[in-house]
Amino acid sequence: MSLPTGWTLSASAFNLTPEVIRAERTAPDLALTLVERDIAPAIEIELGQMWRGFPDPSHAEARSFRDRLAAAGGRVSIVGVSIDEYDRGRRRTDAERRAFLEPQLRAAAAVGASGVRLPIGQAGALLEDLVPLLEELDLVLFEEAQGHETPAAKPAAYDRMAELDTPHVRLLLDISMLMPALPVTYLDRLEHGGIPADLLRRLRDDWRDPATHDAVIDLLRSGGVPGPVHTLYMNLLVRFGRAHVSDLASVLPLLGAVHLKFWDLDDADHRLSDPLRDVGTALAATGFTGTLCSEWGGQEWLDDDPWETTSRHLALAAGILSDRPSPASVQRASTQ
Repeated sequence: MSLPTGWTLSASAFNLTPEVIRAERTAPDLALTLVERDIAPAIEIELGQMWRGFPDPSHAEARSFRDRLAAAGGRVSIVGVSIDEYDRGRRRTDAERRAFLEPQLRAAAAVGASGVRLPIGQAGALLEDLVPLLEELDLVLFEEAQGHETPAAKPAAYDRMAELDTPHVRLLLDISMLMPALPVTYLDRLEHGGIPADLLRRLRDDWRDPATHDAVIDLLRSGGVPGPVHTLYMNLLVRFGRAHVSDLASVLPLLGAVHLKFWDLDDADHRLSDPLRDVGTALAATGFTGTLCSEWGGQEWLDDDPWETTSRHLALAAGILSDRPSPASVQRASTQ
């Protein structure tokens, strides 16, 4: 089996965050292990996690990491960057926001990345002005949409991307937007944390029902979310989506990269594999090329080995995404 031409599986160094926090090895050394252990040939990194000096880390350190990766047979695909909107409580001007972001873009170029990643809409008024710099650095700025950030929820951000009509600004889809059911281990944590049984039943059996979302909001507003799981509970409003891939049809031509977000490896009722399969079919129909990155969100509540977890997830994804039908055959099938 092989992936369609132009599709590359990658792994996120974000998956190793618990090891970074442990600080027994440096963040660059840990990121390198994803290639050294043959988990993935391409990796995503978070600039703020990798080197001191953020938002303007040493380019010498970035180039050194690029060379070490290349020696191991790997490369950086996308760099996660950010815009700090406030400076000591004062909102930054657009000029200051650009000054905060530009050195990050130059560091990403130094590390050999093909692109950088920002949350969709965060660049705002800067987006069009950044295109000449992106062209100079030969970078793509990926606007990442995840969770509840569907085209219906953020139409202006998607429209702005389409209007720019440049290969240097593309959409990155996080498949957390397409969750048919919630992670089993997450639901277990909520249950142990004291979430009411009736809401738990809704979350287990009717995640995509709009009434479930209303019930989630109602409990939050009532102050009834137990303190120990309050932070976890907020994932229901931010990180976990309930859309269908058909809801994304209008923006699929904008796609340049995908995050294969997963939380645990329990595939009960195909809750893990169905979004992979749906996205693979949609991408094959649009002639997609780009990276599909394994990103593990379950480290927030799980202590599993991140290397083994990432490796097993990529093996599952490779099996589902390999040998997809060609765009022509998908189109023929849809018209028959």
